[in-house]
Amino acid sequence: MDLLRPYLTPITHSLPTPIVQLGHSLLGPTCYNQLILTLDLRPSPCLSLAISKTLGLGIIALSSIVKIPQILKIISAQSAEGISFLGYLLETCSYLVTLVYSARQGFPFTAYGETALISVQNLVICGLVLGYAGGKGGGVAGVAAFGAVVAAAVWALQDERIVDMGSLAWMQAGAGVLGVASKGPQIWTIWREGGTGMLSAFGVFTYLMGSLSRIYTTLQEVDDKLILYGFVAGFLLNAVLAAQMVYYWRSPGTAKHAQELGQKPRELVAKAESTGVEKKGKGPSTRRRG
Repeated sequence: MDLLRPYLTPITHSLPTPIVQLGHSLLGPTCYNQLILTLDLRPSPCLSLAISKTLGLGIIALSSIVKIPQILKIISAQSAEGISFLGYLLETCSYLVTLVYSARQGFPFTAYGETALISVQNLVICGLVLGYAGGKGGGVAGVAAFGAVVAAAVWALQDERIVDMGSLAWMQAGAGVLGVASKGPQIWTIWREGGTGMLSAFGVFTYLMGSLSRIYTTLQEVDDKLILYGFVAGFLLNAVLAAQMVYYWRSPGTAKHAQELGQKPRELVAKAESTGVEKKGKGPSTRRRG
């Protein structure tokens, strides 16, 4: 860096005003001067903050599409088989409480922004599950009622006259429990059906990496144990879901995961069938057919 600094500093000192303002808002004037203007990248609190901000922005950007493969799989299959509505409902409630709590506490948006984007996608998935489960007429009514309840709940949470900060803190503690509990029904559904059904592999593994990164960003930017413990517990259960995804990967019921990662699904199914994998049961079988 010492060799490049004389060539790079003229560039960093002549950045456009909007970029300078963005840098100040994310890093603060002191860290901006150290990292951008003087290009001092030695280990320091400012460097840790910059890494945290970068991870936070990456998580937010990825969260805007993390559930899109899941939505597309459900629509393509015209089925929500293997998707736990209760799990998504609990996760959405947890995220909405965390979103409002973080906003009212004044936390940096990079520390919680993904909760807003994931909540919207979760609501779409919940609507699809209700729609395919309830038939054409009942599904529409269920989706409309669900949307109205969610909108009313968010409106009440953000109004301090209805929910004061002390009550919201208790709700955030409960949201951490909900976030953990939301993984339970999905884990149980996978184990019971012996496969992951329409569950998106992209979403599961992205969640795993995102929750691990969020532990780091929370330690750097948010001094709130309620938020931290929720992310730690979420990471552990996301790891269980990822392990199930790997364990049931060769099951014919989950062979479509290959399409998500660019593999050839026909070869994967043929390989699974050659080992005698059955869809039903608690785990994939390796019994050879006679």
